[in-house]
Amino acid sequence: MKQVTIKDIAKELNLSISTVSRALRDSWEISEPTKQRVLELAKRLEYNPNPAALNLLNSHSKEIGVIVPEIANPFFAVVIAGIEDIAFAQGYQVVIYQSHDSYEREVLNVKHILQQRKDGLLVSIATSTKDVSHFQTMRERGFPIVFFDRVCEGIDTHSVSVDDFEGAYMATEHLLNQGCEQLALLSGPEHLLTSRRRIDGYRTALLDHNRPVREEWIIPLPFNPEQSLAVTRELLSSPDRPDGIFAASDAIALGSHAAINELGLSMPEEIALIGFADLPIASLLNPPLSSVAEPTFEMGQSAAKLLINLIQNPDEQITSINTVLKTKLMVRRSSQRAISRMDH
Repeated sequence: MKQVTIKDIAKELNLSISTVSRALRDSWEISEPTKQRVLELAKRLEYNPNPAALNLLNSHSKEIGVIVPEIANPFFAVVIAGIEDIAFAQGYQVVIYQSHDSYEREVLNVKHILQQRKDGLLVSIATSTKDVSHFQTMRERGFPIVFFDRVCEGIDTHSVSVDDFEGAYMATEHLLNQGCEQLALLSGPEHLLTSRRRIDGYRTALLDHNRPVREEWIIPLPFNPEQSLAVTRELLSSPDRPDGIFAASDAIALGSHAAINELGLSMPEEIALIGFADLPIASLLNPPLSSVAEPTFEMGQSAAKLLINLIQNPDEQITSINTVLKTKLMVRRSSQRAISRMDH
């Protein structure tokens, strides 16, 4: 009697051989109705898999997909270095994808990662991503995912981020301690959890110091210098202008820094400025930019460790792990006024 093969099952069900093979090993990539059809026919035809072939199908690719908004962004470049540091030591290759902050590009990246059968995904979501169903589908199928920096709300999965609230609180309090009376916040996109946490930290610090929160001075922006340059020009050209700006990312702070210099305002005496991330360029500006430093390399390491553990021990971590790293205030001349220099 001829031995039944995967090819026979695929032909009868009008499915591809790869779909049948994945259904037989209960892959997350195959829908439950398709799995049921395949398993029922396999049982009826008394299909017996080849043990050697089955072992090959169950093997890992030893590749991790990483989706970042932009490789050219120094922040993500350092995170990737941290990811590679751990991944290579554990025998994994890292495959980098860029979303360019596009939701559509991010969805295509996810599809490619699934098609190429990577072992897991590390991702920092695009600023334009509001529908997260592509990640929800992966999660429901049991595909290992760890979010880092820009984490995803509404999905019960693992993440590594910094304490955005505490970092924003420290930055705002620092400006107040320098004698600033009117503070503006140039935040990131409002729908991002990181942005909202930094807004909350800013608000809380003002209220704790009995300072008013001026809603018109909480201005959401993309993470790029060009738009913050234009917004800061307009903000500082008004007679009623702030004397301190907290930019919720160094990319935003770069545009503000340029606008302050362009307008001929003295920094920090007339307008104090602080950013968030502490990119390498921060200390090279004139005057050097104060910033909230994030443990960027450590973020990449932590995310990679978490993902590899998920891949290697899929049944161990049922409860999601959300690692929150501490930030550090890096005070430089863009915000440090003479009245307080002895205090820092």
